[in-house]
Amino acid sequence: MKLSERYEYPASPDQVFALVSDPTFREESCVHQGAREHSVSVTTEGTTTVITIERTMESDMPDFIKKLTGDTVTVTQVEKWGPADAAGSRTADVEVDIHGQPARMRGTSTIAASGATTVMTLDGDVKVSLPLIGKRIEPEVAKAISASLREEVEFGTTRL
Repeated sequence: MKLSERYEYPASPDQVFALVSDPTFREESCVHQGAREHSVSVTTEGTTTVITIERTMESDMPDFIKKLTGDTVTVTQVEKWGPADAAGSRTADVEVDIHGQPARMRGTSTIAASGATTVMTLDGDVKVSLPLIGKRIEPEVAKAISASLREEVEFGTTRL
């Protein structure tokens, strides 16, 4: 299932990247979103900034999915941000995996100037590899990923 999100920040691309690559902000965002447990690491590999976030959250899924996942889910999100181009834009490969479940999202995120604001996009594919019911679960996983990203952007906007 395709997932496409677009958000605006009232800041420059450099400011937005500084925010999303700040481990303290990402930890605060996990707490703000109600994570029971979380860990955040930000490392540099050559010109690539790698952000890894692991968090355990209450499962905000319909009951038929909770029967598979339980009351909590642990999610690992890895973002591999490349260097800024001449305009300050950046692109990241993004992977989201749900531990112990055949569910994942693979995609690309961008940060780019748009007038006086910065636009952050996420375009990806959500896949749940379960025969017969995987296609029913994919929209719920996509909705959860979108909600988490929207909450982080809203929280981040208060920090800029």
